[in-house]
Amino acid sequence: MRLYQNQIYRKDDRTYRIVHIERLSVEYKEELDSDPDNAKHITATKKEFCRLIKGAKLEG
Repeated sequence: MRLYQNQIYRKDDRTYRIVHIERLSVEYKEELDSDPDNAKHITATKKEFCRLIKGAKLEG
């Protein structure tokens, strides 16, 4: 799986958007579809992020 900046993944009622990507880490925003104004900015390893979005649908 190739990860790129500004990709948007949708899983259940959550949306994940990659904000910044580096060799081993990913910074992303997580927001609930019901409350998009309350987004959380999170940093994780690529491995953790891939496990998080497993089964998610790539938008766009």
